Amino acid sequence: MRWSSQTFCASLFQAATDEQQAMIRFLKNRIAHGAERSQSLALGSLEFELMEILWTHGETTVRDVVPKLGRPLAYTTVMTTLDRLFKKGLLERHKSDRAFLYSPSFSRQQWERRRAGNLVAGFLSGPHPSSELLLSCLLDAVGEHDAKLLDSLEKRIRSRRKELSRRGQP
Repeated sequence: MRWSSQTFCASLFQAATDEQQAMIRFLKNRIAHGAERSQSLALGSLEFELMEILWTHGETTVRDVVPKLGRPLAYTTVMTTLDRLFKKGLLERHKSDRAFLYSPSFSRQQWERRRAGNLVAGFLSGPHPSSELLLSCLLDAVGEHDAKLLDSLEKRIRSRRKELSRRGQP
């Protein structure tokens, strides 16, 4: 099952108490207006569609991307959006003849991992209730959808604790 951040937040909001709802509103605002690094990984629908094309087809020009879109868009719209993705650091580009060739800076898996990491880091760097909320929601969601994943999470936690104790960290 694929969850967008809006769907995830909406489902959390419906299941939360008044105090938790206030915290969720706070965190949504924090995420929406948060650090630039997190913002650079957030994508609009056109940006995401373009990234999907680049992840699938690799290095390409604006002219090659336009016909691959699921809707008709002006060349300049696609060009501007690819430029924004380049400025966000999500694309690399170099000039070939008179056109730029664009390619993803990260694989899709790397991008998803960074987004997830930034989301978790945002919760953990916030007030104590936000980290508790994150852990509670994560365990609830994993427990409801996949018991094997919950077992895997438990094994990873034990493994991580052993690793930290070997390094002398609490």
